[in-house]
Amino acid sequence: MTILKYNMVLFGLLMLLTLSAAASLSVGAHRISVEEMLRVLMPVSAEDETNRSILLDIRAPRVILAIMVGGSLAIGGAILQGLFRNPIVDPGFIGLSSGASLAASLYIVFSAHVPFFANLFGAHALPVAAFSGAITACIIVARIGSVRGKTTITVLLLAGVAITALAEAGTGILSFLATDAQLRSLTFWRLGSLGGATWVLLGSVFAFFILPVLFLPYLSRGLDLFALGEREAGHLGLRTELFKNLAMAVTCLLVGAAVSASGTISFVGLVVPHILRLAFHPSHRFLLPASGLLGGSLMLLADLAARTIAAPTEVPIGILTALLGAPFFLWLFRRQRAEGFTA
Repeated sequence: MTILKYNMVLFGLLMLLTLSAAASLSVGAHRISVEEMLRVLMPVSAEDETNRSILLDIRAPRVILAIMVGGSLAIGGAILQGLFRNPIVDPGFIGLSSGASLAASLYIVFSAHVPFFANLFGAHALPVAAFSGAITACIIVARIGSVRGKTTITVLLLAGVAITALAEAGTGILSFLATDAQLRSLTFWRLGSLGGATWVLLGSVFAFFILPVLFLPYLSRGLDLFALGEREAGHLGLRTELFKNLAMAVTCLLVGAAVSASGTISFVGLVVPHILRLAFHPSHRFLLPASGLLGGSLMLLADLAARTIAAPTEVPIGILTALLGAPFFLWLFRRQRAEGFTA
């Protein structure tokens, strides 16, 4: 594909994101038409004031959070797939989601015994705990995967699998120790939801979403070189160790912030970048921003379905993404086996 065609695809994905956001703002228990949304800018009636409150206080922060979470998970998946040179790698494979889940479980079960943590962070105590768990898991995996200052990609992946299993075991023990109320909170957090979106929450996690994006141009060039092989990338001038560490750090910040704000949402980081790879065989200069746009759209549509298909009850969004992602993963794995799987 030419640069012009790539730009046209990016524009189409941007339009899809815009339409998905508009649908999410409009559709819900209280439907708001486009005309009513425009009147919100200059309310003249009590109904306009109600719509304004619904849009600005409830739906707008949820829409923005959905875009950031979906985009971050998809970009993180695209980076890891390029780094490992493996299309079935997901951010969960390096222990991020399970580490966040373990830390969130620890807070839910033992928060009453450590009130200073809740007093220090207030309503953000659970997201802070989850983010800390994700980053801790990432650091442990990176340390295990680094031998004498050199990071081995295969060892990194195996370390992620081991840390994931260990964290899941810890979460299982905490589930056994939890009371009924704690177990309910723990279960709903692990199933994922954007229901906790507020402007305050967005403000507290915004930097963790935006700062890593600044490194995407450098990462896109490095990932294109990495596709040739690590040794070849080094011969072409890429500082491979610095690059691997930066790629891991960016992924940890993006995915850690996403999981801390929304709970565990699976398969977005696997499905979105691979759909784009299959459709366009793109370079990472196109793949990373395209993954962000498509991931945001997918998350908006999944959240819209979660809010409406069983209204007034809200279906956990992680259930819907798993229903979509698990069959895709099985199909992808079968396809890789047929072509001759290489890690």
